[in-house]
Amino acid sequence: MRARRSSAVVAFALAWLAVQCLGMPGAWAAEAVDVALVLAADVSRSITTDEFQLQRQGYATGITSPAVIKAIRAGSHGAIALTFIEWSGASEQQIVVDWQIIRDVASADSFVDKMQAAPRSFYGRTSISGAIDYSRILLTASPFLGIRRVIDISGDGANNRGRAVTLARDEAIRDGISINGLPILALEPDLDRYYYDNVIGGPGAFMVPATNYDTFADAILKKLITEIAGVAPNTLTEVRF
Repeated sequence: MRARRSSAVVAFALAWLAVQCLGMPGAWAAEAVDVALVLAADVSRSITTDEFQLQRQGYATGITSPAVIKAIRAGSHGAIALTFIEWSGASEQQIVVDWQIIRDVASADSFVDKMQAAPRSFYGRTSISGAIDYSRILLTASPFLGIRRVIDISGDGANNRGRAVTLARDEAIRDGISINGLPILALEPDLDRYYYDNVIGGPGAFMVPATNYDTFADAILKKLITEIAGVAPNTLTEVRF
């Protein structure tokens, strides 16, 4: 019953956003991008302040990397749409940086400056399903038309709040959304298998595990380049960082 109720809430939110978009001036003139990408970062209470800073810095380094900018420019549109959210418990999701076009160094730097200036959002439990549902709504309401729509989930624990993560994953996949994963294995060494079985899915879905927070920056860099290029590696043989 609870799972059906959660699905109904998500469906209502998606329908409401669609109606709002239909009434917006220029709603049919959305700018096309190679990928619309939600970066969804876990900030649950298992993540210490130092680990949070390493995570934030890893995202900042990855987004502004010359290799990432090169991958963006190589796309057919030479641009991606990016938003960064933080998540924790079932009702704890927050936009840290709203949708923005990234096409060059200046736009990447602008995005990262906003991200770095924002305080940490939560210290709650771990609801991957809530993060997927929220990200799905953001993609539906995005003002940009992504050839591919992707949710990029990073976290250091399994789903322990909210509805079953597989239900959220499957509904996102039915909407044509891909979910990629960056499991951080510091606390749960087998979290990559959990992500593979329960979290990732959709066209070209993959994951890049990080052994710990010190290797997070290397993992997110590889992951961003792969997501932007749209060529997924073999998830079963992915090398841990």
